[in-house]
Parts: sequence; C-alpha cells; structure tokens
Amino acid sequence: MATPLVLHPDRLFPVDPGVRAIARRLYEAVAGLPIVSPHGHTDPAWFADDAPFADPTALLIAPDHYVFRMLYSQGVRLEDLGIGGGPVDSRAAWHIFARNYHLFRGTPSRLWLDWVFSEVFGLTVRLEAETADLYYDRIAERLAQPAYRPRALFDRFNIAALATTESPLDPLEHHAKIRASGWPGRVITTFRPDPVVDPDYEGFTANLARLSEMTGEDCLSYPGYLAALRQRRAAFIAAGATASDHGHPTAATAVLTAPEAEALFTEVTAATPPAPDRAELFRAHMLTVMADMSRDDRLVVQIHPGSFRNHNSALFARFGRDKGADIPTRTDFVGALRPLLDRHGNDPAQTIILFTLDETVYARELAPLAGHYPALRLGPAWWFHDSPDGMRRFRRQMTETAGFYNLVGFNDDTRAFLSIPARHDVARRIDCGFLAELVAEHQIDEGEAAELAVALTSTLVTSAYRL
Repeated sequence: MATPLVLHPDRLFPVDPGVRAIARRLYEAVAGLPIVSPHGHTDPAWFADDAPFADPTALLIAPDHYVFRMLYSQGVRLEDLGIGGGPVDSRAAWHIFARNYHLFRGTPSRLWLDWVFSEVFGLTVRLEAETADLYYDRIAERLAQPAYRPRALFDRFNIAALATTESPLDPLEHHAKIRASGWPGRVITTFRPDPVVDPDYEGFTANLARLSEMTGEDCLSYPGYLAALRQRRAAFIAAGATASDHGHPTAATAVLTAPEAEALFTEVTAATPPAPDRAELFRAHMLTVMADMSRDDRLVVQIHPGSFRNHNSALFARFGRDKGADIPTRTDFVGALRPLLDRHGNDPAQTIILFTLDETVYARELAPLAGHYPALRLGPAWWFHDSPDGMRRFRRQMTETAGFYNLVGFNDDTRAFLSIPARHDVARRIDCGFLAELVAEHQIDEGEAAELAVALTSTLVTSAYRL
C-alpha cells in the first residue's frame, strides 16, 4: 500500500509550542507575498517560447544538480538520467529516480520535491518504486495542459521578478523575445563575465575572439577588451539586468596601474594556460575593474567565490561543467577584499553582495565586514547551505554583528524552475522560526518581528538588487 504524501502545516517551525505559535502567525502574514528571485539559472527560452515542458525527467531531474549528484554518488550513471545530451528512456530514468528517492531523506531536495509533487501536481502518495508510473503519468499529463506551461506556472507561483544568468557571449535573443511578446512577466538577465575574465576558463582566447565578433572591438588589445565589456554590460542593462555575478575561485581583488594591467592582459592572453599566480592576479584585477564599471552603470556586484569547480576531472571531460562536482573550499575575505574595499567599500551608492560556501567565515569575517562597510551586503546561505539548518546557522552567526538590514533577503539560485516556490517557502518558514525565537526571548516584540519577516521576504531583496 502506498505511503501518503503529507506536507505538515507546521513543518520547519520550532518545536516549543509557544514559539511555534508565534512562528505560525508570522509565516501566515508573509506566505502569500510575491516571490522575488533576483539570482538564478533557469532557462530564459522557457519563458520566451512558452512551449510545454518535455517530460518529468527533463523537467525535474536533468536540470537539477542537487538531484543527479546524489544519485551519481550512489553509482547511478548520469547517461541513464538524461544528462549529457544522448538518447535516454525518460520513463526508465524516472524509475531509477523513484527507486532511489529514499536517498534524499533529510535533505532539502526532499523538502523541495515533496512540495512540488503535492502543491504543483496534486499527488497524495509518496514517490517510491511502486508509485513511479503513477507519478510519471500524472506529471506528464499535467505538463501537456496549458496551465503547466512556463508562463502559466510563473503566474501561478506569484513571481514578481526572476533573474536568469547569461555570459557576455550570449546574444540575449530569448530576453528580447520575451519583451517583444507583450507578456507582462518580469524575466531579466544577469551579467556573468566568467568566460571572458577568467584565463583558466575553457576556451578563454576563443571566447575573446567571439567577444570581438559580437562587439566589433579588438578584444586581444586591452583597451578594446574593456570597451567590449562595457558594450555588453550596456546590452545586458537594456535587457533588464540590475546585477553582475562573479564566480571566481577566490575572493581575491587587486588594483593595478594601467601599464601593469595592460602587460598582464598581454601575458594571460598569450600563454596557454597562463601561470596560476598570473591568472589569479588577472581575475583579482578584473573583479575590481567590474566594480569600477558598476560605479558608472549601477549594476549590483555579486561575488560568489570559494567553489572548486569541476573537481571530478573525468566527469568534466565527459559531460562538461555544472554536473554536481563543485566542492566548497576555504575562503579568505578580510585580506582578499581589502583592495576592492579601499576603492569602493565606503561608497553608499555602490552595492557589493558577498556569498560564501565557507561557513567558518560567517562570524569571523563576513558579518564584521558587512557590519562596517556601507557598500557591502551579505547574500543568503548559499548552495550547499541552502537548507533548513544551513539557514539557521547563517542567521545565528550573522545577525548579532551584521544585523538584518545588511542582508539581502533570500535568493534561490536554481536551475530547477518548479523548485523556486518550494525554496522560498522553506526560507520564509525558517526566517519566521528564527524571528519567533527572538520574540520568545524578548529581544524584539512581535510587531518588529512581523516587519522583519516582510523585509526578509521582499523589501530587502528589491532594495539591494534595485528592482
């Protein structure tokens, strides 16, 4: 007999009945607020074309590295899940997922997926081997209906704004198509220059050649290169961008003189690959240059350092990047950011948002930095820490020093479109639970907590991202 799928209304709230009652009241006031998703990786083609999603596997497994990295860790071949572009039996892949769904017990993926199964598709029994076909057929049936097309779901999820992320080499045709369609949904882009500012990025010099073709600038000369970047930033702003995003290995920044920068540029574009220390210096310099450009064009600077990208070299060779093999590393912020902060940190008109995968720096480095520099804000618990306990650790270590108003609310940072409302629901529940504890401890009153719940849900994010 199938196990019922039940979403408890008090899930993730504190255990103490009195505190839970406060959390419930706070949550009820923000549960229905519009979703603001200022940073993510959904495909803008979904909203440009508004075509039906292909099938349950293509929608819920193939784009979601949280899902397939767990399955891979237990010996499931990525090819069998539809990863890599080869032919795949979608139903067979779904059966693999269903047989292994128990692997997700205790993970945020389980919370997100159960929400999607229940709230989006109306399923009332748990996913397991015996219900695999029931799930597949129900989801496939619903995906064929107009109400389950991307734009209809966007409206159903009450999304006020959603940012995708594109390279400077992206022509942004999908965003142009969205704007030309007259559909009122707000889908904007984000400028992610990694392929053309990181000398270690695969095909770096070829990427510069492509950038030259797109802009008409000579991107193998340093002045032409900077002019091309400014041109593409302007194109992104015209497509709705309010932020740039930088996924560097470290938070290193540097300020070079013009002759030093030009000589370094010539060096890293001539060597294949450049020496590691020279590549790192160039990235550090370009992060400062991007902040310089943001001072002029007002793009918010997001810095996402501290991931050893594509750690599994064999998997990277077979499938390319973003296949679940990125691993957190130790990250220095105090020393690494000082050149950038000497230049921009005291400017209240500048906004620099910091993220980290290194929880050891929360209270020691990030909270004190953001609690001092006017330009700095802290992004939410990110990636591996986008989880109930990860969010709680973040709040407990950051709040006393940085306060709430040097934070930027929540962003989902996902490729899995249907998980967006589920992730925001988890964040709202955790925040309301944390605020309820402060009320119960008489640190703040419930009226203040209600104001903070709204701020953490919407006003902080719209302000920080200039939405």
